[in-house]
Amino acid sequence: MLILRNPQEMKAWRLTCGPRTVGFVPTMGALHEGHADLLKKARTTCEVVVLSIFVNPTQFNDPKDLEKYPRTWEADLAMAQEQGVDVVFSPEFSTMYPDQYKYTLVEKDFSQFLCGKDRPGHFDGVLSIVMKLFHLVQPNKAFFGEKDYQQFKLIAGMVEAFFLSVEVIPVPTVREASGLAMSSRNTRLSVSDKKKAENIFRVISTALSATQARQQLTDLGFEVDYVEDIDGRRFAAAKIGPFENRVRLIDNVKI
Repeated sequence: MLILRNPQEMKAWRLTCGPRTVGFVPTMGALHEGHADLLKKARTTCEVVVLSIFVNPTQFNDPKDLEKYPRTWEADLAMAQEQGVDVVFSPEFSTMYPDQYKYTLVEKDFSQFLCGKDRPGHFDGVLSIVMKLFHLVQPNKAFFGEKDYQQFKLIAGMVEAFFLSVEVIPVPTVREASGLAMSSRNTRLSVSDKKKAENIFRVISTALSATQARQQLTDLGFEVDYVEDIDGRRFAAAKIGPFENRVRLIDNVKI
């Protein structure tokens, strides 16, 4: 397994791939079984698998959230090795943003709702870094989890708008036995808060309306950012935990 640390190395390596099919899984690390599932899909459908690990500062609207984001480098490498990853791309901010983020990719519609409304600038950062990664890795296929369904739709729209030659493939959300969606942020939850967080999936799956689901989550003690029904899906975001260590969780289900 090869570890590459800067864009120049990535571009040079990509030239060696020839006509082989390259599958790509972009992440911010703190890998879990949901990421493993993405890597499995890439491994079974592509000849070469690239995993990126980069905690992208430009998609964090809260500096404290960025500071608290879990970093588990050794465990991430172990999972990458176990899943048969060929290349891990893990650059520094200075090499990915030599312009200091003066140039930004902005979507003006769907990114303004749901997580975009509560996290100003979040999707600008997401789309900007994914565009950079796509240009460097030049994947034939890229795999994204449906837990971040809004993100998936925005990236798929970006690919279409800019005529990029990559197939963006959604992969169903991986859940714990309780129904809780796998997330890197789950590691920040206390035992009791994690138990409480299991209610998010149950509520949004069973409530008769988004309004009812929001009220139920509020009654359970969540600080609800939103519950919205859009295009046959119910999206939710809610915070849990003590004020000084609030954890924001998202989920969505088909309705």
